[in-house]
Amino acid sequence: MAATDGLDLYALLGVAHEASDEEIKRAYRAKARELHPDANGGDAAAEARFKEVSLAYEVLRDPERRGRYDRFGPEGVFGQGPGGMNFNFEAGLSDIFEAFFGSMGTRGGRRGPMPGSDAEIGLRLSFIESVFGAEKEISVRLPVGCEVCGGSGARPGTQAVTCPDCQGAGETRRIRQSLLGQVVTSVACGRCQGLGELTPSPCESCGGEGRRMDHRTFTVDVPAGVEDGSTLRLADRGPAGPRGGPNGSLFVQLEVETDERFQRMGDDVHAQVHVAMVQASLGARVSIDTLDEPTDIAVDVGTQSGHVIRLKGGGVPHLRGRGRGDLFVHVVVDTPTELTAKQQELLVQLAAERGEELTSLEGTDGVFSRIRSVFG
Repeated sequence: MAATDGLDLYALLGVAHEASDEEIKRAYRAKARELHPDANGGDAAAEARFKEVSLAYEVLRDPERRGRYDRFGPEGVFGQGPGGMNFNFEAGLSDIFEAFFGSMGTRGGRRGPMPGSDAEIGLRLSFIESVFGAEKEISVRLPVGCEVCGGSGARPGTQAVTCPDCQGAGETRRIRQSLLGQVVTSVACGRCQGLGELTPSPCESCGGEGRRMDHRTFTVDVPAGVEDGSTLRLADRGPAGPRGGPNGSLFVQLEVETDERFQRMGDDVHAQVHVAMVQASLGARVSIDTLDEPTDIAVDVGTQSGHVIRLKGGGVPHLRGRGRGDLFVHVVVDTPTELTAKQQELLVQLAAERGEELTSLEGTDGVFSRIRSVFG
């Protein structure tokens, strides 16, 4: 196989000899897209390079062939040298094209209407709606099937005719001979845009398009547990395809409002509860907001600021699976301010009982005079 003499398969792909399988695959994908004949207007030089990189990938992706090439060079793979063997490059060609070009050259015709494109719309949710789910109405303007012609694009009473350029196939094909065998590339017919038919008498309502712009209202079933930035896909709710083509999908981007009471972390939720100094010291039951309804929790004697109380199962329902996360309540102990004279005296007495030293501050002579009298 003289055409392969002196070939450096690694250099063709632009990878090192110790490149991993994934690196070789990525390099081939990039080179193949760059050099493919359809991307280069049939340029002969690009086509030749495309054949070479495809040949290099066909060898290096196979551990056995790559091993023979590394040990014996090109003759070990293409010729009759040590360990050499001949093989049919056509056998793996369809696999390569299947992986990187969507079965190009092996698919059937493109007859029939093209599907509609996809569309996207935003939907705003409250925090509680994102937690427990909700049914929300959305209104969107998009192409819908024309009711006058039934989506055919033809004036009522008339019908479409077969495209004379592609004979109804919806595509034109080119066949090239290469060392890889026959390579068939297909492109959509320029005259009928891949539909395989023409409408000599187009519908006046939609101009022969088979669809027109209109508003549509849908009810979106938002599942429990969705997060901000999540996307819901509504299959067949997107723009209608031209001339009776199937609808695309409508993607709904979710935006969740913040809630000053709760902070979500995964399926767990964090909240704060403020308790007075005396409550934290002596213990108390305080009311808090939860995702479900207000409830009372116990604050133990001597609770410190920053203590966390866990309410199991009080968090967000798992989007996939059963159960819920937890609710973590962070205790914040509030220091009293703007005390009355009586309250100040009581605190001074408490300090005296506990042997806590109080230091006089500027502007507090009245308070600390009482302190001095207590400590006498």
